[in-house]
Amino acid sequence: MARILAVTNQKGGVGKTTTAVNLSACLAALGQRVLMVDLDPQGNATTGCGVVKREALPTVYQILIGRSTLAKARLHTEFGFDILPANRDLAGAEVELIEMDGREFRLRDALAPVLADYDFVLMDCPPALNMLTVNGLAAAHAVMIPMQCEYYALEGLTDLVATLKKVRAKLNPRLEIEGLLRTMFDPRSTLTQQVSGELVGHFGDKVYRTIIPRNVRLAEAPSYGKPVIAFDRLSRGAQAYGALAQELLDRRDGAAQPAAEQGAQA
Repeated sequence: MARILAVTNQKGGVGKTTTAVNLSACLAALGQRVLMVDLDPQGNATTGCGVVKREALPTVYQILIGRSTLAKARLHTEFGFDILPANRDLAGAEVELIEMDGREFRLRDALAPVLADYDFVLMDCPPALNMLTVNGLAAAHAVMIPMQCEYYALEGLTDLVATLKKVRAKLNPRLEIEGLLRTMFDPRSTLTQQVSGELVGHFGDKVYRTIIPRNVRLAEAPSYGKPVIAFDRLSRGAQAYGALAQELLDRRDGAAQPAAEQGAQA
C-alpha cells in the first residue's frame, strides 16, 4: 500500500513544488511507483512535469467535486511517475467544497481505489491552510516540511506544528511528521548554520540528513518542463534529490543509519 506524504509549509517560496517534482522523479528512477498530486491552483508542479495546464482535463478539481475519478484523471509522465494535474479551476473548489458532505475527506476517498497501484503518493500543497491543504493533510500518512534555514522559518514552523496537532486531533489521528527538509541551503551563511543546528537540536532524527543546496540548475529545470535529473543529472541539485529519495526509502525500510549530512557540499 502506498505511503502518502503531504509536502507542505504555510510559508511560500521554501521549495515545496521543487521537492514534490524532483523527489517524485528520483523515486521513480529508483524503481518506485509514484503518484504526484498537484493541490496548488497555480499548477506549477503540473507544468514542472511538462504537462500543459490548459490541456490537462480532468484535473484534481473534477476529482474533488465528484465529476471524475482519479483513475481517469491521472497522467503518466515521461519521467516515470504519474501526476494528478491542477490548473486555475482548482481555486473554485474552495467555494464548492464548503457545502459538500465530508468536504475534508474528498481527496482521501478519491485516492483509496488506486493506492495499491503505488508505493508513494506525494502531494504538493498550497502555501496556505485552506480546504485544499486540509484535504491533503486528512489523506496523508505523514508530512514532509521543506524549509529554509532562516529566522522567520522557525516562527512559521511553530505555527505549522500547531496546525498539524489540530488536524491530528480532529481529522486524521495517524498524521505524523515524516521529516524536515533543509532547502536552498548556503553553508557559507552563519545564520543558516545556526538555524540548521537549532532544527537538529530540537527535532533530532526528524530532520533529514540530506540537504538541498542552492543550485541554478534546480531553478532552471521547471522552465523546460523537466525534473532536474532529466535536465542535468550531474548537477548538485539532482544529486541532492537523488540522495533524499534514497534516504526516504531507507527510512521506510527501517535501514537508515547515522551518516554525515549529504547534499550541502555536493
